[in-house]
Amino acid sequence: MEKLLFSDNDLVSVRALFVGESLDLKLLEKTDPLAIDPLVVSAGDHGCAVLFRYGAAVLFGLDPLEQVTFLQQLDTLVVKPLPDPATEDVNLRLDTTGVGRVENDVIWLSGFSVEQLQLVADVLAKSVVLEHYEAGTAKIFDQIEPFANSLQLTAKNASMGKELLRQIGRTLSIQNRIVGRVEIIDKPELLWDAPELERIYLRLEDEYEIRERNHALERKLDLISRTAETALELLQYNTSHRVEWYIVILIVVEILLSLYELFGPPAAL
Repeated sequence: MEKLLFSDNDLVSVRALFVGESLDLKLLEKTDPLAIDPLVVSAGDHGCAVLFRYGAAVLFGLDPLEQVTFLQQLDTLVVKPLPDPATEDVNLRLDTTGVGRVENDVIWLSGFSVEQLQLVADVLAKSVVLEHYEAGTAKIFDQIEPFANSLQLTAKNASMGKELLRQIGRTLSIQNRIVGRVEIIDKPELLWDAPELERIYLRLEDEYEIRERNHALERKLDLISRTAETALELLQYNTSHRVEWYIVILIVVEILLSLYELFGPPAAL
């Protein structure tokens, strides 16, 4: 039987945040949570929060002061807090006919059960994580381009090689976090116990373009990684063999043009 929350409300405010690299939830799991996997705890006077180990928190029914208070209390559990967390704000409303519909920052649900709130939280948490890494990937993209272009200026710049290696490392780190920790495209485990809610989840996932955004991010990361690796190989080759510079320039320009044609300039976030 579904456990209902906000029984006296027909509208519930929601804020999702990507607060840090991870959340240490061991102590909270030993208290008396409303649900587990994902963890749901009471928050504020009448609200709740859904917390994810990979660093996302989704707050339901908290006013601004309650949000600040809860996040301050959560600080001690945040590993490597983010200075500017990605956020997503929506409202929940009741509607038995258009369940899962998203319209003008409103998500329509058939009821405010813990299970449905967990599904909403799962999608919103993934959305803010994607937003964070989409912005980070755009910055890496901007940093890689001048280093690749500067190959035409020098063949023996050790710091350039170190920077390219650093960017490759950052790209691999993002890929590892998305695949290993967040599991963006995986369905939440609670659907095994509540398969009747899968339709709601799939609609929300589609509304927020979770799979499409994840696929686009993976392609960008792959291209950035290959661009940096190619530029690094050219730098090393130039150092040992002194190839003609115009060949190096043509190859790098071709790579950058391919990236530009595929994605265009990074979108402003």
